[in-house]
Amino acid sequence: MAPKKKERQVEGDEVIRVPLPDRSQGQLFGVIEQALGAGWMDVRCEDGKIRRCRIPGKLRRRMWMRVGDVVIVQPWSVQSDKRGDIVYRYTKTQVDWLLRKGKISQDFLSGGEALL
Repeated sequence: MAPKKKERQVEGDEVIRVPLPDRSQGQLFGVIEQALGAGWMDVRCEDGKIRRCRIPGKLRRRMWMRVGDVVIVQPWSVQSDKRGDIVYRYTKTQVDWLLRKGKISQDFLSGGEALL
């Protein structure tokens, strides 16, 4: 059985290897504001709301989350403006790429409400 190929997004003639939020599912960029313990974080999302987000066990075992990390948030279908799940954490080089391409702004990272 052949290994499954990763799906790649294409922007212009450049292949994007950095996962972006899936807007059709309501995913958003977010910045971790506070660690609450037991796999919960307060995350400031790009729409200006602070959501209490859960780190699913699959991610919790695989990588550490810290205050200031940029993440992708999937709001819950119930209480969508208050709760959500963290589905991805960006590395430092991926955050630099997002800044360079204009996907997020420095103001958003530092605590401002604006997002490009």
